[in-house]
Amino acid sequence: MREQGREQRGRLLILTALAGAEAGPSRFGLVTSRRVGIAVIRNLVRRRLRECVRVARPAVPDGWWIVISARPAAARATFAALRAEWVQLGRRAGCLAKLEEPA
Repeated sequence: MREQGREQRGRLLILTALAGAEAGPSRFGLVTSRRVGIAVIRNLVRRRLRECVRVARPAVPDGWWIVISARPAAARATFAALRAEWVQLGRRAGCLAKLEEPA
């Protein structure tokens, strides 16, 4: 995945995306290492990232493998900041189409 995928780095997240890995729905992986913080903080970041992925799921074409790694700065970021960076990195990697903004 690391050798063949496209890696996009941001201040809060690192996104690695591989197109055409297999047929079928896209697959997502979330990585929050101990460098992000204690377990409570890591779980909070993971919950926020899962929600970002859930909302954007319809905008991701089938056949992608996407790994989102949280950087230590993600522990202090708001949900809106995480979501904005995920959308920006996804568009840059080419795995995220136009996304409807929430009302």
